[in-house]
Amino acid sequence: MLVSMRQMLDRAKAEKYAVAAPNTFNVETVEAAFKAASELKSPVIIDCAGVHDIELIAELTRFFDKRYPEVAVALNLDHGSTYEEAIRAIKAGFTSVMADRSTLPYEYNVTQVKEIVQAAHAVGVSVEAELGHVGMGYEYDKTRDGALTDPDEAVRFVKETDIDCLAVAVGTSHGSYKGEPRIEFDRLAAMHRKINIPLVLHGGSGTGDDNLRRAVKTGIQKVNLFTDLSNRGIGFMRNYLVDMRSDAEADAAATAGSVEPAGEFDGNAGTINLCDAFAEGAKGYKEALKHYMVLFGSAGKA
Repeated sequence: MLVSMRQMLDRAKAEKYAVAAPNTFNVETVEAAFKAASELKSPVIIDCAGVHDIELIAELTRFFDKRYPEVAVALNLDHGSTYEEAIRAIKAGFTSVMADRSTLPYEYNVTQVKEIVQAAHAVGVSVEAELGHVGMGYEYDKTRDGALTDPDEAVRFVKETDIDCLAVAVGTSHGSYKGEPRIEFDRLAAMHRKINIPLVLHGGSGTGDDNLRRAVKTGIQKVNLFTDLSNRGIGFMRNYLVDMRSDAEADAAATAGSVEPAGEFDGNAGTINLCDAFAEGAKGYKEALKHYMVLFGSAGKA
């Protein structure tokens, strides 16, 4: 069942758990998110960045929403960068949009987010925005301290924009970390005390279970994930390819006394195929997502 992300996260805030927001980009990742949510009876937020086909992801989400009607799902535009992109997502059926102006000066961030809030709220769509800036893990040692969210400024920002949830910078980073993640839990706790809307953590991957568990207990209601899910999916796919390659080589050696050159596959030599390879990747993605649903306490909350 497609629902408002604000409605979903308000419940998470009241009941002290967080909802996983996996980044999706094709049929396999969208279906894997629905399957994970269905198996654990967990809510889930389908995140889709504007660099992907947002109309396609909207159609896929509606399709799997009918196939898995028991799943409580929100569809969110991740890191929306322009007003036009937000309107496209709203027209496509997204129940939430992120207006990411976190690299702009405060006044420009407020002005542009308010414009999107006005349009989105008019049609019942919730809005996420970011104050401070969550950078990239490969430059963590250089950017980690550059744009942490100020709690008092965050209070002002929420009041001036009327957003539905706030993404905060408390020491996480997107992608793989260069160095060990260091989370500002006191800063997060201060914002949890001062702000009455749900808080979002970007850069969940690689942050570590202990850090994420503590972040949820300290006041986070939505955690964005991709790199860990992707890496797990790639691992499952790689294992499948290695196993099938070994079987194919063994069969070829037994029947012909030789094997195909490395990296080449003869469709008659084994049962390997792209469909199964994708399925294995999606299985790994799903298993990693289920791990985080349990970690965040959302299992059984659908």
